[in-house]
Amino acid sequence: MIKVKYPVINPFKIDVSPMERLLLVNFEKDPDSVYMGFEPQVFNDGVHGKGHLVIGWRLDGKVDVYHEASLSLDPETYNITGKGLGNMVETDFIKALYEVDELGVQASYEFEDLHHRMVKVILKENFTKKRKPFGLLAPMGAAAENPFSMPLVLLHDFYFVRKKSTEIHIHIGEKSHQADELPLPIDGSKMLFTRYSPKPLIVTFNPAFDGIVTSTEVEPEKGRITLPEDEVDLEIEWVDRSPRIKRIIRKNNIHPLILEFTEAFPDILGLMKEDNFKTIVKGGFSIQFHPSIGSVGGEYSVEKIHDQIKITLIPSKGWHPRPTKLSLFILYNVAKIFKSWPKTYEWTALLKEDEEGRLFMQSKWKRT
Repeated sequence: MIKVKYPVINPFKIDVSPMERLLLVNFEKDPDSVYMGFEPQVFNDGVHGKGHLVIGWRLDGKVDVYHEASLSLDPETYNITGKGLGNMVETDFIKALYEVDELGVQASYEFEDLHHRMVKVILKENFTKKRKPFGLLAPMGAAAENPFSMPLVLLHDFYFVRKKSTEIHIHIGEKSHQADELPLPIDGSKMLFTRYSPKPLIVTFNPAFDGIVTSTEVEPEKGRITLPEDEVDLEIEWVDRSPRIKRIIRKNNIHPLILEFTEAFPDILGLMKEDNFKTIVKGGFSIQFHPSIGSVGGEYSVEKIHDQIKITLIPSKGWHPRPTKLSLFILYNVAKIFKSWPKTYEWTALLKEDEEGRLFMQSKWKRT
């Protein structure tokens, strides 16, 4: 007996970019003529290769990326930051060191910038009190003007650099600069605004797309299917023999990411076959991270008009953190950008069949 299979369209994409370590050194209150912060990153994986890079955050909102030749990088990745990528420069670092040990961060970078100035960033934390890290969704997407995706920078084991017993030097050319300080203490200690994660997870949610969308076949009443090439599991909810997506689980080596719909996402192909001229389906969604980081939530709508479908997804509920200490609760409520920036993103996708029955999708993000 031949089993009938039903095609399922999944218009959502959750890309994960591996990274070993991440450090952000801000001196926005004492800026250089070009830069106001540096962001060292360390890679060791099959996608990027092995090596260091330093992002220079510029006063004009763009970023310059200084990287070792051993790294293979996609310039498009850096267009989600601020006003986009300024320059990507292959660099021979004189020094490139970044480790996290029992005393905290130990980092040392030295290189020549695009303006032929020597840049030196030295950080030696020597605090014997045990650190108490937490999880954070970094507000990296807050500055993006024309995002091609929604950047979700998940910082596991995140912490600030403690001011006491810390040696920090920022030199650009002939001038020294003072690192910014956090306005309130964390765990009873004064902190620099310099922060770090030894376990970052960089997520690109629904990158802009223009092309053919393929379907995945599922057997009747089967509740879960695996897409090994995408490292994704789809959980299916059946309604009148119509397969609807309840959850999308994106696996990775730190913690699975779960895109969950409070009302299962509808069967796109089934909607397109309906005789109704217009149909609207609405529901809620959440993107769930590691419990220490929390989730992002919002609403979606699927509107079928004649032979075209429009999907809209808005993270209107923002980020829901799970602060484990009073200082974090205060920080998130005083600096509202931490929780509110996802609310300004809106994703739309248009889907339509061509004469050969192929399904085309055009999708994009905008800031509202």
